[in-house]
Amino acid sequence: MLLELSVGNLIEPVSGRRWDRAEIGCQVARRIARLQKHGLAPRDRVFLPFGNRLEFFVELLAIWRLGGCVIPIDNRLTAFEVENLARAATPRLAVVDEATSAEIIQVLSTSGVNVIQTTETGTDEAAASLVGLESDALMLFTSGSTGDPKGVVHTHRSLRARWMSLRDHLGVVAFEKTLCMLPTHFGHGLICNSLFPWLSGQDLYITQPFRPELVMRLGTLVDESGITFMSSVPPIWRLALKLARPPQRGTLQRVHCGSAPLSAHMWEDIRRWTGTRNVCNAFGITETGSWVAGLVDAGVPAEDGLIGQGWGAVVRVLHTNDTTQSLDRETRCAPGESGFVWLNTPALMKGYFRRDDLTRQAVVDGWFMTGDIGFLDDRGRLVLRGRERDEINKGGMKIYPSDIDAVVESFERATDVCTFALDDPIYGQTVGMAVVLADQSDETICALYQWMKAHLAEPKMPVRWWVIDAIPRTSRGKINRDAVKAACQNQPPLDLPGILGKGTSS
Repeated sequence: MLLELSVGNLIEPVSGRRWDRAEIGCQVARRIARLQKHGLAPRDRVFLPFGNRLEFFVELLAIWRLGGCVIPIDNRLTAFEVENLARAATPRLAVVDEATSAEIIQVLSTSGVNVIQTTETGTDEAAASLVGLESDALMLFTSGSTGDPKGVVHTHRSLRARWMSLRDHLGVVAFEKTLCMLPTHFGHGLICNSLFPWLSGQDLYITQPFRPELVMRLGTLVDESGITFMSSVPPIWRLALKLARPPQRGTLQRVHCGSAPLSAHMWEDIRRWTGTRNVCNAFGITETGSWVAGLVDAGVPAEDGLIGQGWGAVVRVLHTNDTTQSLDRETRCAPGESGFVWLNTPALMKGYFRRDDLTRQAVVDGWFMTGDIGFLDDRGRLVLRGRERDEINKGGMKIYPSDIDAVVESFERATDVCTFALDDPIYGQTVGMAVVLADQSDETICALYQWMKAHLAEPKMPVRWWVIDAIPRTSRGKINRDAVKAACQNQPPLDLPGILGKGTSS
């Protein structure tokens, strides 16, 4: 799978923009020349705070061919969050688009990052082939945009191991025309939904992520472009199943649903809507290059939480989640017995960027502790039962409570805080918050809201608040988020819209 030879066409079905292989080659060559003029050297890191458009992918190839490491950034992050990530990753350059806010551009420039526009390429062209298998290729931040960043680093070797495993298990025929409606700043949308088919020579159709108006047109988009493969997440399917007409042409050959366990009921609904039984609940972790397990023949009876077998990975379910002890045979769970899911794969990350302490907490003897709870059935297939980690899965977007806690704790009138997951009929989960304030006046609550709005991306904002007198903690002083959530749900949440409305009117 050579980067120089294998790319497919890039298409934006909504705007009608399309770049064929010749145009992609020209666009990459111009960007290589431009990046060279800006001094990009091997091992330099580059922020891409935009995505889901043609330019993103050619920027990525140009950076790779010059030996650089790409750091995709969620374009919904605040300037505060971007500044924190820049401080941690120390990128040399940032390539932005016209939608990037002036505030974020200013923050990057002030942080010493050279900012250039993706459309400012000039006409000079250059070639480069400085890709090394052991070189850093991608850094994907999975937490810490407001606290201590945790950047997952993948090398070209680990990424290619993932793509070759997928080719070996799934082939590429079903991916001939692939639709990506997921964000390109995280593993599911980027590594597997986009780069795997595109770098296998298949056509990639790209839309903006999580747009309700696009989901409502999903059947039409599939028919108009003859889409053969798409991957998505449960919240998108909930909306599509309710509001979008099914595709009529029968072009879909394979469909994945990831980022959360899939219920048997929704599984069958998706099969009916798509017109294919070849629907798979793909299991993926950013640290293992996303899709690491699933069903090759996905026409099996649907079961709650059923994943399947490893795709280029060995899956074990163990009694322990302790990375300090040896993972011997005695720690393995029997078939049907729930435990902690561990993975061993050549697509494992290099580690967390400049955080060897966190890497040691997650990896032991080449085995990665996923934080998921599940079991292996009598056929050796993985079945997921839940998550051991505290992260909130909002429509496939992983939100870490510690990020939100860090922002609230920095508000001078907040004395304690605990954020947690709440069930949501559309997103699967959303964010709730219990907070202790020095005073519980409407003025203080409005001030805290404005503080959070300035420091948190919109999806991270808690939708329900409880102002309480104290946060319950364990005897060791730790927060049990489930216990806090249970205590809060015994009382009504704050009337936040009413309080904010009064604050606005005054």
